[in-house]
Amino acid sequence: MFWTLPTIMTWTRIVAIPLIVGVFYLPLSEPMRNLIATVMFIVFAATDWLDGFLARRLNQTSAFGAFLDPVADKFLVCASLLVLVHLNRADVFVALIIIGREIAISALREWMAQIGAGKSVAVHMVGKVKTVVQMVAIPFLLFNGVLFGVIDTGAWGHWLIWISAVLTVWSMVYYLQKAIPEIRARAK
Repeated sequence: MFWTLPTIMTWTRIVAIPLIVGVFYLPLSEPMRNLIATVMFIVFAATDWLDGFLARRLNQTSAFGAFLDPVADKFLVCASLLVLVHLNRADVFVALIIIGREIAISALREWMAQIGAGKSVAVHMVGKVKTVVQMVAIPFLLFNGVLFGVIDTGAWGHWLIWISAVLTVWSMVYYLQKAIPEIRARAK
């Protein structure tokens, strides 16, 4: 099921990356670039929920879709973080924590799946909360202005991305704790 509607929606998150990055090179005012990038991120990030919903609803789930979906999410988040670091809106340390965790946990999940213990590192609630906080922090930082005349998205985004980094470490520790018994058993 390579070209189903849900899979195409997942591909759009990957295609979105150069579009979001490219916005910041357009000859537009900074507030306009920020607004366009923010709207694009929100629209493409929303496809994460929608493609999963449609895959289940239309009975179009596939192993390829299950593989591509988290890859697309990670690409979108990591690319957006790199843009934010480049724009001096996110600390490089935060980006390293989040990107490093994504690489480490992806590798751990791959290895655990290969040894038949993938369920021990299945997605947990702390990972889901981390994702939600990231998905709010990133558009706030992309917008980097005052929303509705009240909300300083730069300040809120700064705090939320740091909270996301803490949740990122917490979720990584959780997944590693779940994997340690398997790792120990395989080391013997």
